[in-house]
Amino acid sequence: MTEHSRRNVLRGAAAIAAASGLVGATGGLAAGAPAASKGRHFPFLEGAFAPVTEELTAFGLPVTGRIPRELNGRYLRNGPNVLGLEDPRAHHWMQGDGMVHGVRLRDGRAEWYCNRWVRSSRVAEKLGEPYPGPVPPDDFPCNTHVIGHRGRVLALQESGPLPYELDYELNTVGTYDFRGTLEGAFTAHTKLDAESGELHAITYYPTWNHIRHLVVNAAGRVVRTTRIPVSDSPMIHDFALTEKYVVIFDMPVTFDPAGAERGDLVPYVWNDRHAARVGVLPRAGGRIRWIEAEPTYYSHTLNAYDEGSSVVVDLTAIAAPFFVAGRGSGGPYGAGTPRLHRWTVDLDRGRVRTKVLDDRPQEFPRVNESLVGRRHRYGYSAASAELTLAYVTPDGNPPDRVFRNELIKHDLMRGTTQAHRLPRHAAAGEPVFVASDPADRRAAEDDGYTLAYVHNPDRGAADLLILSAQDFTGEPVARVQLPGRVPLGFHGNWVADA
Repeated sequence: MTEHSRRNVLRGAAAIAAASGLVGATGGLAAGAPAASKGRHFPFLEGAFAPVTEELTAFGLPVTGRIPRELNGRYLRNGPNVLGLEDPRAHHWMQGDGMVHGVRLRDGRAEWYCNRWVRSSRVAEKLGEPYPGPVPPDDFPCNTHVIGHRGRVLALQESGPLPYELDYELNTVGTYDFRGTLEGAFTAHTKLDAESGELHAITYYPTWNHIRHLVVNAAGRVVRTTRIPVSDSPMIHDFALTEKYVVIFDMPVTFDPAGAERGDLVPYVWNDRHAARVGVLPRAGGRIRWIEAEPTYYSHTLNAYDEGSSVVVDLTAIAAPFFVAGRGSGGPYGAGTPRLHRWTVDLDRGRVRTKVLDDRPQEFPRVNESLVGRRHRYGYSAASAELTLAYVTPDGNPPDRVFRNELIKHDLMRGTTQAHRLPRHAAAGEPVFVASDPADRRAAEDDGYTLAYVHNPDRGAADLLILSAQDFTGEPVARVQLPGRVPLGFHGNWVADA
């Protein structure tokens, strides 16, 4: 079987880009040659990040507390879990093989837990399994997100690979191209408009001289593609959606053809020559408008909405410069820690105003998904000490500060926060809000539960923590005991029963 790896794809992309003149010069620091591994510290392979080595299935999970009976569905989360790594120098966190973890809840019971690697051709080969059908271009075991869409479960990745569809029990079905309508790359971060049923995506690829805005209709087909010219092939990990606009963040992290030729694991660099800007594209059609912004690393969107002639975006961001490829730690490295910001894009004055909403380190912000693109009051995020340390301490040199583990609820109307404190070594993953009754339009925005995987240091395994969103600092409503660890990873969702 021919090996289709992300590194091979990017090497090929570098050759095409150099020949076509698609990618401009870059500045900043690329990932250098790996040093000897003896005595080296690889934080993204250790502690809370350490990959698990087997797939587990367990039924009738033990529960402390009482699972709300209205929670009928599956809580799923994706993340990198490298399989068969022989040399840690050859690994980067963002390149780990995707593994999806899931807990099935029904009628107040935790029926099962399972974890499964996403079966790309390479993963199937490592596991000694056949890969059904021809190997698709840019094949990769999508490791960044997992969503439910029109009865399907899709594992997502940006910059090339097709989504992989999973069945009810997380077994890989195969790649998915939205009924033959997806051409080229997809995204790790979709935005679903609950009112229209449209699924939006911003996609990029190293050899493109543009990025693309895709709209998937309620029938599950890509019905509109808008190409937006850009220079330097920037990495665009996330974006924002409002009722009127698609908001795009073109920041100074760009593709590095020389790094790809060298075989750098993640050939993207901080590029001081690439101007930072925010693009506002009308959803109804029309030209994009670009507005200059301060260079930073735009990480993840909490939510966005229209406010008069402005667009308001709540997000996590990291101070410049930010090195996606890291500096020898096997993962990203930032000049500071991720914090919650508000960016107000003033369309009348043509400027972006920024404000720090909460300066404690935190990541993976989420909102009540029914409000995506509309004004929100509440948001949820996670503070994980090991994630913060790994981001800011290449080669394992800890800073003087002590970081906490906690889940955070933000009241963005009052400007207050509540923190559900967690013990030392209790690394917390992304919190996802689940409404008590999604059909009740009169319910309060925070009438529901916050779910997250949290490491339990007493058991050496993970718990699914269920908090009342309206009693956020109180005792958990329920704690579901999983049979194994869930390494710190990326993103997930609640997939309700149909």
